[in-house]
Amino acid sequence: MPVLPNWLVDVLHRFNAAHPWDHNAHYHPWLVRQLPRRFRAALDVGCGSGDMVRLLARRAESVVGVDADPEILGKARQLTAPDAAVTYRLASAPDGLPPGPFDVVTCVAVLHHLPFADTLDRLKKELAPGGTLVVVGCARADSPLDHALGLVAVPLNAATGWVKNRGRAVTRRPVSMTAPTREPAMSYGEVEREARRLLPGARFRRRLFWRYTLVWRAA
Repeated sequence: MPVLPNWLVDVLHRFNAAHPWDHNAHYHPWLVRQLPRRFRAALDVGCGSGDMVRLLARRAESVVGVDADPEILGKARQLTAPDAAVTYRLASAPDGLPPGPFDVVTCVAVLHHLPFADTLDRLKKELAPGGTLVVVGCARADSPLDHALGLVAVPLNAATGWVKNRGRAVTRRPVSMTAPTREPAMSYGEVEREARRLLPGARFRRRLFWRYTLVWRAA
């Protein structure tokens, strides 16, 4: 596989650090398009600073955001209007998740922090009949397609950061990017095979910017 020289990796790292942008938020509009216009209850697992929770609250009667990090959960509460139909809970997935049923369950860049099969199984159980599960996830590149998408994403990532920051270097990252992170252990191929086993009929796609998407609707 083509490998970037170390000097170029260092240059790109410094440039991207000066022009950060939220790769997860990039997929929020797509995620919302997978959902009904109105629904009763929603759960966002690993809610972080609450960006997805607040988007869900525009369509849902009630939303629960769950995260295991108290610091980022405190920021989520500060950024959310007091009168919003939103509840934030400090809990770990999958065992600490609130019981459903939920019409919508979302999980953005979190599954690689958790026991994959146990978490998907728990989310499946808490989904209401006809409900929708949408995942935006991270995985490890292990195929020519993965590496090709990664190489395409490298210049696009830098260009997007430049545009979103209007060509100016910044000293603070977006609040949503301050949550703890972890490198994914499962490859894209492993994620796809396990997801299709656990969620028959699930739609899985590799995406740009080192992400995949997964959509499953309960019968």
